[in-house]
Amino acid sequence: MNAKGDLIARLLTLGLGTPTFDATADGPAHDRVFHVTVTAGGLTLGQGEGRSKRDAERVAAEAALAALEAREEGQAGRPAGRWPIYAAVLEGALETALELAPEDATLDDVRRDAARLYRDLLAELGHGPEPRQDEEA
Repeated sequence: MNAKGDLIARLLTLGLGTPTFDATADGPAHDRVFHVTVTAGGLTLGQGEGRSKRDAERVAAEAALAALEAREEGQAGRPAGRWPIYAAVLEGALETALELAPEDATLDDVRRDAARLYRDLLAELGHGPEPRQDEEA
């Protein structure tokens, strides 16, 4: 599992933009502990700590993914499935959205359009949200 990559793809799919990972370090050089907070769209999504910045980012990304899943389950009183992540399809959606974007479009506009294209394409192909395990019959 690539938690950081999965988080980026999930946020783009949701139209929330890319996450920001803010890191701080405590302790002497030989015994450093890194603390990372991940935010997107002005919301703090997760925090993590580790012996390396990379480990702390991974833990924070895992926490953010769990928070997003819990948030989706609580929305509209219905459980939400997980959209599968196909990197090549997502990349194509981003490229298409960029090509179709007007010159004055912001990066967030392009991301939102790419997420919409990605969701619509997967839905048309029958690859919509995967049912949660407790929803499967």
